Amino acid sequence: MANWDPFEGMDVLRREIDRAFEDFASDTEPFSRVAFLPGRSPRRYPLINLQEDGDNLYVEALAPGVDPDSLNLNVVGNNLMISGEKQRTPQQIAPEAFHRSERASGKFVRTIGLPVEVDEASVKAEYKNGLLVVSLPKAEKAKPKQISVKVS
Repeated sequence: MANWDPFEGMDVLRREIDRAFEDFASDTEPFSRVAFLPGRSPRRYPLINLQEDGDNLYVEALAPGVDPDSLNLNVVGNNLMISGEKQRTPQQIAPEAFHRSERASGKFVRTIGLPVEVDEASVKAEYKNGLLVVSLPKAEKAKPKQISVKVS
C-alpha cells in the first residue's frame, strides 16, 4: 500500500510557481508584448536574429505577410521597437468559408534590448520577401578604440 503524503501536491505547486516566476524574471523586456496566437501559448513576434560587427548591429526580423506600410521602427536609448500589422485574409472570402484558420493576424509590438548605444539618426531598414533587416550603426563612444602604447 502506498503512503499518502499531503505535502507532495503542495511541493509540485510550489515548483510550478517558481518556474513561472523564473520565466517572468528572465524576460529582459519589461512588460513585453507578445504575439497574437489565439488558443496557443504566446510568443514574441516577429522572431529575430541580433548580431554585430565592429561598426554596426544588425536585426533580422522574420515577418512574412506583414504590410510594409504598417511597419514602424523606433530607437530610444538602447531599445529598438518594431510594430506593425499582419492583415487577415482578403475581404472577399467570407469567414464561414474557412474550414481551418491557423495563421495569426493583427497588430504586434516587439521591443528589443540592444547591447550597445546606436546612432539613432543613421538607422536603416529594408523589408523584402517577409524579412525585415535593420542596420543600426554603433554610436562612436560604443565602438572599440585602438590605444597605442608608447615604449620608453
